Amino acid sequence: MNLLDRYIFKSVLGSCLAAVGMFAFVLMLGNAIRDLLGYVLAGQLPLTTFGELLLLLVPFVVSYALPMGMLTGVLLTLGRLSADSEITAMRAAGISMGRVARPVLILGILGMATGLYVNFEAMPRARLQYQRELSNAVRINPLRFIVPRTFIRDFPGFVIYVGEKQGPVLSDFWLWELDDQQRVERLVRAESGRFDYDESNNALLLTLLRAQVEARDRVNPEDFSRPPLVGTFERTEQVRLSLDALFGRSTVRQKLKWMTYDQLQAEEARLAALTVPPEQAREHARDQMKVKLTIQEKFQNALAMLSFALIGVPLGIKVSRRETSANLGVAVALALGYYFLTVMVNWLDRHPEYRPDLLFWIPNLIFLALGLWLFGRLHKR
Repeated sequence: MNLLDRYIFKSVLGSCLAAVGMFAFVLMLGNAIRDLLGYVLAGQLPLTTFGELLLLLVPFVVSYALPMGMLTGVLLTLGRLSADSEITAMRAAGISMGRVARPVLILGILGMATGLYVNFEAMPRARLQYQRELSNAVRINPLRFIVPRTFIRDFPGFVIYVGEKQGPVLSDFWLWELDDQQRVERLVRAESGRFDYDESNNALLLTLLRAQVEARDRVNPEDFSRPPLVGTFERTEQVRLSLDALFGRSTVRQKLKWMTYDQLQAEEARLAALTVPPEQAREHARDQMKVKLTIQEKFQNALAMLSFALIGVPLGIKVSRRETSANLGVAVALALGYYFLTVMVNWLDRHPEYRPDLLFWIPNLIFLALGLWLFGRLHKR
C-alpha cells in the first residue's frame, strides 16, 4: 500500500469511526432512556450498574451503527476530496477511479468481517448478559420499586402509593386494584404495612395493618348509585405482587437475535429433526423460517458494509460537497431505504413459501448493482 492508498484509507477510516461513534451514541441514548433511565431516576439502579449496562449496550448499537457509519464516512471523505479537486488531480496524474476506490473497498471488506463478528458473536453475548445484569441488579433490592410519594403503575392490575418508607415498613399506604378496562374495583387504604420478598416465587408479599377496604361492583365499578362494600381490618392477609411481569425470572429467555452462529445452527438442526403432526406443519415451517431469516439478516447486515462502501465512492465524488450536513443527509436517506427494504422482507416471515430468506439478498444486490452502475458512469467521465 503506497502513500496515496494510506492517505485515502486513513481519511476514510477516521471519518467512518467518527460516524459510527455518533450513530452508536444516538442509538445507545435511545436504548438507555427506554430501558434504564426510569430505573435510575427511581433509585432502582446504582450508577455503577448503570455504567456497566451501558457498556454492554455497545456491541448491540454498534451492529446497527457500522453500516450507516461506513456509508457516512465514505461520503464525507470522498465528497471533501472531490470538492477540493484532489480527485481531479489524481485523475490528471493518470490514476484510475478503480485505483482511488481500492483502499475504500479494502476498508469495506474489513468492515464486513468486523460486522460478522459483532453480529454473530459479540452482540448476542453482550445482549444476553445485558438482560441478565439488568434482571439481577433490580432483583438484588426489589423493594426499590416502592418509591415514596409516587404513584407506582409498574404492577399490572394495581396502582400503589406510599407516603413514607423505612426499609420494608410502609406508612400512609394506598392500593387501587383495576379491572381489564383499568377501572377501580377495589380501594385499600392502610395506616401502615410491610413488604417482604419471596425469592422462590419472585414476588413481593404485602401485609397491611389497620386497613380499610372499599369493594365496588365488579360488573360496573363506575356505578356510584350503589354503595360500595366497606370493611375494616386490623391486619390483612398477604397480597402477592409478582415481579415476573416487570423483568421476568432469573433465567432470561434467549431470543433468536441474541443467539450466536453456533447456537442458531444448533436451533436450525433441532427444528429440522423434529417430527410434527400435519396440522402443525405450517407453524413448524414458520419457526424454521424465522431461524433462517435471523441468520440471513446478520449476514446481510455485515454485507451492507461492502455495499455501502461501493456505492459511497461514486456518490461521494458525484455529490462533491464538503458540507457534513449534506453528506449526512444522503447517507441517512440511503440507509433508511436499505433498512426499509429489509423490514419489508421481514414481514414475510410467516409466509415461508415465498422464501424470504432468499429475498433478503435483494437490498444488498440492489445497492451493489447501483454502486457498480454509478461507478461505471463515473469511470467513463
